Parts: sequence; structure tokens; C-alpha cells
Amino acid sequence: MTAHSAKEYRFRGLAVSRGISTGELHFKGRRFEEPKRRSIKPEQLESEEALFHQAIAKTRETIQALKDQLLARGGDHSEAHIFDAHLLVLEDQPVIDEILQQLRKEHSNVASVYYKVILRYIDSLKSINDPYLRERAIDIEDVAGRLLANLSNEDSGATDNETPHVLFAQDLAPSDTVGLNRSLLLGFATRLGSFTSHTAIMARALGIPGVVGLDIPKGKLQAGQEVILDGYNGVIIVNPTEETRTEYRRLSEQQEILNQRLEELRGEPAQTADGKSIILSGNIEFGHEVDLVNRRGAAGVGLYRTEFFYFEQDRQPNEDQQAKAYGDVAETVDPNGVIIRTLDVGADKFYADGRHAEPNPFLGWRGIRVSLAEPKVFKTQLRACLRASARGKVRIMYPMISGIEELRQSNAFLHECQEELRKEGIPFDEDVEVGCMIELPSAAIMAHQLAPEVDFFSIGTNDLIQYTIAVDRVNERVAHLYQPAHPAILRLIEMIVKAAHDNSIWVGVCGEMAGDPLFAPVLIGLGVDELSVGPSQILRVKHALRHLDSAECEDLVAELMTLQTVEEITERCRTMAKKRYGDFYQ
Repeated sequence: MTAHSAKEYRFRGLAVSRGISTGELHFKGRRFEEPKRRSIKPEQLESEEALFHQAIAKTRETIQALKDQLLARGGDHSEAHIFDAHLLVLEDQPVIDEILQQLRKEHSNVASVYYKVILRYIDSLKSINDPYLRERAIDIEDVAGRLLANLSNEDSGATDNETPHVLFAQDLAPSDTVGLNRSLLLGFATRLGSFTSHTAIMARALGIPGVVGLDIPKGKLQAGQEVILDGYNGVIIVNPTEETRTEYRRLSEQQEILNQRLEELRGEPAQTADGKSIILSGNIEFGHEVDLVNRRGAAGVGLYRTEFFYFEQDRQPNEDQQAKAYGDVAETVDPNGVIIRTLDVGADKFYADGRHAEPNPFLGWRGIRVSLAEPKVFKTQLRACLRASARGKVRIMYPMISGIEELRQSNAFLHECQEELRKEGIPFDEDVEVGCMIELPSAAIMAHQLAPEVDFFSIGTNDLIQYTIAVDRVNERVAHLYQPAHPAILRLIEMIVKAAHDNSIWVGVCGEMAGDPLFAPVLIGLGVDELSVGPSQILRVKHALRHLDSAECEDLVAELMTLQTVEEITERCRTMAKKRYGDFYQ
């Protein structure tokens, strides 16, 4: 352990899994490294091919064992599907054929041939202007690293981390996270990654504190150093002083007390101090998360992101698969209900082979545009949603609606599906509610025209902010301009809420803004009826709601509408949050 007199350093990244841990720093190296090239004779080709197929078989066994390990630890089948995707990468026949072809052409050892071929695929993914696909390159590297290790007869899963530790790596593939010894692992930190990466999702599911996106100069970290990993604020502290250690012990104790207080709110209603009721529901990406939503006392699911269901199974899962998945969730949260958002992907994700890659997918063929252009896929999902509605309360919601034409076309497909099911004698809720997301400025401006066509609005603040201010959240050069408190955003939300209420429909917010207690007074003051947040945010938001006065929130909004800068608006919100629930806000 490094001496306590060593200088303390602090580095900030992105918190992806909550918790605080203190321990030794260990490193995890990258397995995906270029093997040494050597020439082989023609008579050696057959043995190299056999070695390649043996390595594939051994890697398959390893991946399957990791999947079984996750399930044995209590992980969900949805998470385990990540390893199904890894198996698809491993056994991609066109890639295998290309490697064998290059092997016979180059007369080089199969490990060097494999590395060169797979590196081209990885570099191609990394060059795509889409964070999801860039992160998938990590998955391919993970599979390739295991296969290369097996080609060289190395133990791809070996680790010398035999003492309690915080793990640091360039990045961690999902299988790296699952394969770690949880009895010794205190937390992990990586240079790469995002909140939506497979690793972050699985880390939260497994309860491992984590911070990603750390920009740490070389030489500042050494194995054996004492570190504090702050998974709440996204900070790693190297060589903490006694004062810092004391501070974090106090913070850990305070957090435990606050968490216990929050747990007491599970059965309490989501309403303001003056009695105004707010529907507080949960966002989910995987079916198993619905149990956590229920345990946190939420009123059902306000956003079920179905694209993850597509990614982790086939690109186009069949109707029965979807109907069962959606129906299981609906049944679990009944009578509160689940809002199922139809597929929200772009061409770069829908067509995994890159045939439709676009230079700017955020302004391209995505969301409802894909569904309307792929009617077979769209109707399969709509039929599945309708069938699920026979098992519990289901609402259907369309993403990325830009105008009335797209909304009417979507409803026309829905009506076709309803008529088909009637003729087939398949039961469904005849009064199923239909809504649309308002996440484009054009939809916000047209909200009065859209409202008569639906039963509810759900404001997707993530994209609404991104498109209104023209800011890519994952572009580090402009990410600081992503501002929920921008005056234009407040005015758009005000416009949307008024359009909804003028047409007697309700309006919710399902973006990250809904889960930030800082903005709870603003959303209440603007008249939002429902907030849908991540499972880990439910109790904190409920606590904030129960300490607010709706009339005071309306007065706050009236004041905010007179202000011109983000700084002024944020400071007023911060003052209100500190006044009403300062202990939890801070």
C-alpha cells in the first residue's frame, strides 16, 4: 500500500454505478494485442485451420461458462443475452470464411491473420458517428481477445487480483465484469465507456460501483496505490489523505442513513406537500427491471425501451417473443400499466451489417421513420403490444414523431393490426391508449395539432434538448452546452403541457430531466402530470415531490420565464431544491 504521505490526486469521470469503495488499485490489461507474425509452409495450412477451429470451440465454451456464471449469480436472462451476442460474433461465418481464405493466400500463422481481419471490423465500427456502435467495438475486441488467447494457449480468464481491490482498465467488456471475483472486487474505473454501455448496465445489475470516462495522465496511477472510488459523483481519489478518508467515511455513513429514510417512502403516495398527485413511474430497458420498479413503489412503467430487446436477441424478434416479454411486464405492474415505446433505432443499428450506415444518424433514418418504412417489422411489434394488453394495462407510444402525417400513418398501422387480431379471434384491449413522444422541436410546435390524435404525450427531454440547442451529448467539445435549464427548453415544455391540457390529455416527462431533483420544482410548476425515471431515482424524486408546494412551484416558473440565462434559472432551481430537500439534493 502506498504511504499515506504521498500526494493526493483526484480525477473526475462519469458515475455509472452507485457506491463508494476504498482499497488497493489493481490493473487489468488488454487481451486484444497483435500477435507476432510468422510464415508457414503449405503443408502446415491444415494444422493452422484445425488450430483455428479448436480455438473457436474453446472460446465458445468460455463464453457459455460466463453466461452460466452470471445466471448462477442471480443475473437476468436479458443480461445473459449479451453473451449470446458474443457467440454470434465468434461464429460469424462470413468472417470465418474470410480468415480461412486469407490464411491460404498469405501463408501466415492463423493468429496474425485473424487479428488483421478482425481489426478492420473493429476500426470500421469505431469510425461510425454513433456511440452505441462505437461501444460495440469493445464487445468484438473482447471476443477476439479470448480467441487470440486460445490460439496461443494462454488462459484468457486468469487474474492475479487475489486481494480486495479497485480495478482500473482502459475499458471492460461485459464478460470482464461478470468474470471478476466479486468477493474481492471493490469497484472499477475505466478510461472509456458510457452510462449506456453493456458494461455499465451489467455493473449496475451486479451491484459493482463504477466510474468510466476517466482522463488520467500516464504515470499518475500505480498498482497497489490506495484509492477511493466515488460512484455517486464520478471521482477516483488516488493516495487519499487522512482528512479525505475521514470525509468519505462520514459520507458513506450519511448516505446509508439517507437510503434508509428513502426506503420508508416506498409505500407513500407521490404527491406534493399541498396534496397535488403526480404519477411517478419507472423507465426500464430490460424486463427484469420491473421488479425493482415495483419494489421502489412506482406507479408502473412509464417507458419500456424495446430496442434493447431487439439488440439482445435477433435483429427482428418474432411476434410471440415480443408478446410474451411485453405481457410479462404488463402483468407484473397491473393495474398501473406499462407504456411500451415502439422501436427507436436508426439504420446504423437496425441493419447491423452497415448497409445503411449514415454520416449523421441523429438527423437521419431513425425512430418512427424506420418503423414506417419497415411495415412488417412495425406491425409485428404492434400486434405483440396489443396481444400483451390482454394480460395487463398496456399503452403504446411512438418515438420521434415530427408531424401529423407520421402520427396518422402510425395509427393507421395500429388500426390494421387491431382489425387483423379481431378477425383471428385473438384478444386485446379494445381501449388501448396511444401516445407519442414529444422530443423534436417540430412536434413541440405542432403539439396542439398532435394532441387530438392521441391519448397522452411523453416529453423525451434528452433529445428535445439535444435537437433544440443543436448539441451532441456525447461530443466532449460541446457536451457542456447540453442544458436542461435553457430558457428555450422551458418554453417548449410549457407549450407542450398547455397543448395537452387544452385537449384533455395528460403529459409526462421520461427523459433524464425527470429524474433530477433539481428540476422537480420546474416540472411541477409547468403542470406536468407524470414523471418516469430510472429505478434508482424513484425514491429520491418521490422525496423531492413530497417536500414541494405546487403553488410555490408555479410562482417559481413564472419567475423563471422572465430570466434570460441558464445560470440564472439554474441558481433559482438550486435555491428551491436546497430550501425544500437540501440534505438529499446535496
